[in-house]
Amino acid sequence: MTEDDARGLMTERFGPDRVERIAAFLDMVVAENDQQNLIAPSTIDTIWVRHALDSAQLMFHVEQSAGSWLDIGTGGGFPGMVVALLFDGKMTMVEPRKKRAAFLQMCVDHLGIAGADVVASKVEAVSGRYDIISARAVASVEKLLQAAAPCAKPDTRWILPRGRIEPEQLTALRRQRDRVFHVEHSLTDPDSAILIVDRHKGRAS
Repeated sequence: MTEDDARGLMTERFGPDRVERIAAFLDMVVAENDQQNLIAPSTIDTIWVRHALDSAQLMFHVEQSAGSWLDIGTGGGFPGMVVALLFDGKMTMVEPRKKRAAFLQMCVDHLGIAGADVVASKVEAVSGRYDIISARAVASVEKLLQAAAPCAKPDTRWILPRGRIEPEQLTALRRQRDRVFHVEHSLTDPDSAILIVDRHKGRAS
């Protein structure tokens, strides 16, 4: 997939106005990358595929267009900032590194994203419950589900971009009888996957 392919797919799905705002955000990331290592320099030339579309594809697994979304460990803005520019609901981005959190807040202010908040802390300090929780390769799945459990509702959907998920790992996760785990293939990397986690219907948290 080329950079033009990625941008074209996003424009077709989300519209040119939103994609233009994402382009402005990507420009901010590239400029800031000289000050702090937000993304690997080797990925700048493929930023639309490796970071923009890789983040935007999480929206393909969301049934509702509004509600509340928590992104854990947003880092340089992926996927949280991209989703915030596409999502009609409220986005909360959690980033414990102060310098990165300050950059995210600057982007929110500059781009005028009214429904986005940045929390400069670990997820354990976050209050509130969210309809959707995402985290891009933050900790192990088991530790993440435990740490962020207070932020989940009974029907929260977890959308977790990972690297390769081995069959034995998925088997181990499926032993958690109160949750349903399934894997979606990443659009941007054939060796990566997105783990979707839902609560078994009729079971409370």
